[in-house]
Amino acid sequence: MADEKNIVFGTGPLGRWVAQTLAEKGRPATLVNRSGRIDGSLPEGVDMTAADATDAEAVYRVCKGARAVFHCAMPPYTQWPEKFPALTRGILEGVARAGARLVYGDNLYSYGDTGGKPLTEDLPPAATDRKGRVRAEMAALLLDAHRSGKVDVAIGRGSDFYGPLVTNAALGEMFFAAVLAGKPANLLGDIDQPHTYTYIRDFARALVTLSENDQALGEVWHTPSAPTRTTREMVRRVEAELGRPVKVRPAGRLMIGLLGLFNPMVREMREMLYQWEQPYVVDHARFAQAFGADPTPHETAVRETLAWYRRRIGEN
Repeated sequence: MADEKNIVFGTGPLGRWVAQTLAEKGRPATLVNRSGRIDGSLPEGVDMTAADATDAEAVYRVCKGARAVFHCAMPPYTQWPEKFPALTRGILEGVARAGARLVYGDNLYSYGDTGGKPLTEDLPPAATDRKGRVRAEMAALLLDAHRSGKVDVAIGRGSDFYGPLVTNAALGEMFFAAVLAGKPANLLGDIDQPHTYTYIRDFARALVTLSENDQALGEVWHTPSAPTRTTREMVRRVEAELGRPVKVRPAGRLMIGLLGLFNPMVREMREMLYQWEQPYVVDHARFAQAFGADPTPHETAVRETLAWYRRRIGEN
């Protein structure tokens, strides 16, 4: 596979880890975003190019000759309804013309509020919020394209992720940077509810696995995560690694509403708060049965995440 071509749209943490995972397996990868630039250096075996993912012709030119294309691109969180569908359509049309297989890095929003019921792949798309409906519509578009024979598609869905390079997340900068600075860290909802967290490197590895297996095509797969714990237990793991207590400030609907008056990102989180008010447990048994699963233990993932944040803070 050393001479094959792999294209990764999106240079956020998921796209960058997918590219690095490919490179580590001896599969050269090209990262794609609108500017053709990223902060920091590229791993060995990864290069970079520019393309507008909403332009199917531009996507085709980049993907021509590729075996696999990874859709990890995402517009700003506050602009999903306006910008996400066009981006996904552009990638879909361009990849279909190029004749490559398409692996989409999705999340779990399309299921909507399950009332605490564990999340499995056979749940219907029942989201009533804006962002969940957008995710459901895009997944349906991709699966319909697969069923029609237009393009081979596999969808991998991860839960709330954390890890190196992850800043814009519930366990992102507002948590880890605050913790390392000795400040109270903001968290969402009821931190004593079980909540599945996905380590970003496990998510990326799972998407690469889907790209390698014909069995994955035409299906939705929940990517492996370490055993579900409560958010408070995740905090305890951080405390154990640091060797000191961590102060946290859980934010419920009232606080989120107040903070949202001044912060558009926080305001967008309010409609998703159901995920943090009840059990949010993701079942990846189907993936494990088909491909195996060896997710990174939370202890290791927390250690690697803290190390990355220490370097990030030191560089700044």
